[in-house]
Amino acid sequence: MPGVAATVATAVMLPGLIYLGIWQLHRAEAKRAILEAYDQGAAVLVDVRTTEELDALPRYQRVRIHGRYQPARQVLLDNMPSQTGRPGYQVLTPFVLDGGGRLLVNRGWVPLGATRAALPNVDVAGEARILVGVVDALPRPGLRLGGARSGDTSGWPRVLNFPTIEQLTKLFDTRLGRYQVLLDPSARDGYERVWRARFGFGPERHVGYAVQWFALAAALIAIYLGANLQRPPTTEREPGTFQ
Repeated sequence: MPGVAATVATAVMLPGLIYLGIWQLHRAEAKRAILEAYDQGAAVLVDVRTTEELDALPRYQRVRIHGRYQPARQVLLDNMPSQTGRPGYQVLTPFVLDGGGRLLVNRGWVPLGATRAALPNVDVAGEARILVGVVDALPRPGLRLGGARSGDTSGWPRVLNFPTIEQLTKLFDTRLGRYQVLLDPSARDGYERVWRARFGFGPERHVGYAVQWFALAAALIAIYLGANLQRPPTTEREPGTFQ
């Protein structure tokens, strides 16, 4: 008969291992959906002339916007490493649309200066222009602690740590589109731009983790069956003895 302790341990551990495998598969599927949405949105170019039109679009939609920058008041997003992990900022520049309203254009990544007091020069002309980019939500931290302030909040450009659209709307004292626009890498007046729906790792690794969890579940079942369902060894009777 299988031992009570072994049976209880198996009954507790097995569902957990299977759950972790299924959870990893769901994570992989969610990331595939994001990558597919990014590719689909980038395949079609949509003209946007108002913030209402911007707000109606799905995330990762590729857009063409008409208007002009407002360079006097810009935001440096803090804690934004480059593609190679160098510390720095992403530059958010307000953009006034010809049809009405404002949005924020992310002009890319700039490196941190020698000190935090030495902010980069991110000035840009306020002439009329047509820009192309991809709409996206503002970056969010894994865990939000406190407000958006990060450093000097008296001058411009303003250094902020993971601000929300609501906080930026109050800062600029005007309504903003709910998306930022990631400036196309080929556009002028931008910085390092390697836009992509990015994760710590891709869907494939989640599938690999799922396989490992399922393999552990299978091994647990095999060990349980092997240890508890074997036939007990038979004892041969010696001639002339009774049992």
